Amino acid sequence: MQAWQVTSLGEPSEVFALEDVAAPQVPGGHVRVRVLATALNFPDVLMARGHYQVRPDLPFTPGVEVCGEVLEVGPPVGGVTTDPALEVGDRVVGTTALPHGGLAEQCLMPLAGTFPAPDALDDSEASTLTIAYQTAYVGLVHRAALQRGETVVVHAAAGGVGTAAVQVAKALGARVVAVVGGEAKAEVARQAGADVVVDRSAGDLVAGLKEAVGRSGADVVFDPVGGASYEASTKVVAFEGRIVVVGFTSGIIPAPALGHALVKNYSILGLHWGLYLQRDPAVARQAHEALSAWAGEGRVRPVVSERVPFTEVPAALTRLGAGETTGRLVVDAP
Repeated sequence: MQAWQVTSLGEPSEVFALEDVAAPQVPGGHVRVRVLATALNFPDVLMARGHYQVRPDLPFTPGVEVCGEVLEVGPPVGGVTTDPALEVGDRVVGTTALPHGGLAEQCLMPLAGTFPAPDALDDSEASTLTIAYQTAYVGLVHRAALQRGETVVVHAAAGGVGTAAVQVAKALGARVVAVVGGEAKAEVARQAGADVVVDRSAGDLVAGLKEAVGRSGADVVFDPVGGASYEASTKVVAFEGRIVVVGFTSGIIPAPALGHALVKNYSILGLHWGLYLQRDPAVARQAHEALSAWAGEGRVRPVVSERVPFTEVPAALTRLGAGETTGRLVVDAP
């Protein structure tokens, strides 16, 4: 079968090679699927660079999120199963098991990270529902306990996880202030449902946020950026507000001033969504059920901005890593 493989570490456009490889064998606790669509994610770029916490041995096939058709089901391991039980022919979504990622004709998926694909979404849309949307849902619901009527600031709101967070917050009845960089990205955030958009490239970010959130401040901040975005958030977070730290796409990991958190009485909440698949899969299953129901009702709809031909994967990932994309990039099946 055909598969993109990372042969050395660097930018995807430089280190990816299209190879003919054997189909993966199915270990216990996994399923083998025919890939229908693969959603590109920032971790795919970071792994190619060798900058991610997961570092597969070279060569490996990236692609951490897919929609696929089950070809083979391995035996359960350690009591981990799916609900309902998977069968050959089922259409599923979820995470992949590296080194056999989704940028190939077939891939492996762990049972804990495999979920029924919602009928309301096509293959491309469904492929994007797991990582970004569950990160948004678990961050806003499970970690931040977002309540109807509260104000949420979403940084990088035109990106994959950002547009998901905007939609999830609106589905929960919140008022959403979206932070973006540039007018084109502002329009993406508006279409995702943001009530107010702040363009960080147009002036002082703190001043723009203060105007947008008002005197009461932001009840919840959803921050996948870090750096200056995090620092600005601390200036506008409300009394008993919650800052959900999701990632550091800016490349700058903040050093929180805990004295400031003390005197302003706000919480800093870390979110590593993938840990729930290992330590509390029920949280991920509940998130998927809620998101699937919302998709069926039209309350969430993945923003697939580009469908990428299989042969153009390296260039697309390089653009994603450079911050030149909006919404989600999805790779067509080989």
